[in-house]
Amino acid sequence: MKDCSSVPMQGTGKIIRRSIFIFLQNYQFFTTRAALLAFPFAASILMLQAFVPSTCFLRAIHDHLHSLFDAAGLPSSSKLFTLLNSKFSQTIVISFLAFPFTLSSLIFAKASVIEALSDQKPSKKAAFPSFCSLYSSILLTQLCNSIVIISANATCFTLLFFAFNIFVYGFNLSSPRFILFISATGAIICSIILASTLIICNSALVLSGMEKIGGYMAILKACFLIRGKNATALSLALIFNLALAAVEVLFQYRIIKAYHHKRTGFSAIALEGMLIAYLYAILLVLDTISSCLFFECCKTGCQMDEEGCFPYQIQIEDRDHHAVLLIRTLEELS
Repeated sequence: MKDCSSVPMQGTGKIIRRSIFIFLQNYQFFTTRAALLAFPFAASILMLQAFVPSTCFLRAIHDHLHSLFDAAGLPSSSKLFTLLNSKFSQTIVISFLAFPFTLSSLIFAKASVIEALSDQKPSKKAAFPSFCSLYSSILLTQLCNSIVIISANATCFTLLFFAFNIFVYGFNLSSPRFILFISATGAIICSIILASTLIICNSALVLSGMEKIGGYMAILKACFLIRGKNATALSLALIFNLALAAVEVLFQYRIIKAYHHKRTGFSAIALEGMLIAYLYAILLVLDTISSCLFFECCKTGCQMDEEGCFPYQIQIEDRDHHAVLLIRTLEELS
């Protein structure tokens, strides 16, 4: 395999503009079938983020993680680890409860978008089973993604465990400022690892639908394709995650706050909540479109590198005629 990192890559802004153009060009398809398929997943995520913090299940997970941090020698009582513990336990609970919707609603929505973009005629596709053939490969990749994400989290925890035990107990560096520095550094490194893992997993889902390759092979190929293009992938993920977070805050402010204070009737709150969940689903569709375009850019770059570039170049003097002939012969054979 050749390294494709030297091939020019389209910028984040251009990919987003093309995604919006494709979305508007086939507005009726993406806002009806694809968005409606993603609607149950979007509604479940918004509802779980609103009501999970008050459940006993979350408190149990939080207490178990707190005990695990204490047993590993990590400063679980610090503010940074308390915040990380709260966010991590909330992510675990929401991911676990929304997992059935992930395996059904989200995968069907992604499959419909991928099938539409593959055929370039999304407005003419009307049969539901047309994209069901992609479900098995994407489902297998999603299950493998879950194992990879769990492994990445376990790796981050192991790195934190060894770092604290080596520096604090091995070198006797237990000052509060040094512990804060190690905690902040570990949080940044773990965030980079987890962000890279999520980007690879998201790209693997798109690759599974575009090439009908499921499982770990899709993850390995996604790692190869996005190599050297991490900045573009990270910026795309950051933009859409910020947009999704903004919709989640809007749901908290407009629906949950109004529900607890009983400012308006239940029917009005439910209608507005469905509208916000539909907006969340549209953002998920746009995210899938941009991921497909990013995958096509990576694939095109690799094909250009294989067809038009030599991965290794050797410069020699013209005076060495035999070496020149040897290099030309090798180039013609390749």
